[in-house]
Amino acid sequence: TSALDNESELLIEESLKELSQGRTTLTIAHRLTTIRHADRIVVLGKNGIEEEGNHEQLLEKKGIYYRLWNGISKQEMDA
Repeated sequence: TSALDNESELLIEESLKELSQGRTTLTIAHRLTTIRHADRIVVLGKNGIEEEGNHEQLLEKKGIYYRLWNGISKQEMDA
């Protein structure tokens, strides 16, 4: 969805949400807003799985997902 305007992206997100009800789905997302309502989010890094949880859990961990969601670099977090 990275090349879509906000309105089109929202329509696709709503459709995916409806189609995913009661199903297991795998979504690879360019924008984190696309997956914020997922039951389980897996953050992949150089060494495989770096973090996993739902949106709220990952924000509480203040790790990679938190930095990506808030647009914060690791250097800014360490400062």
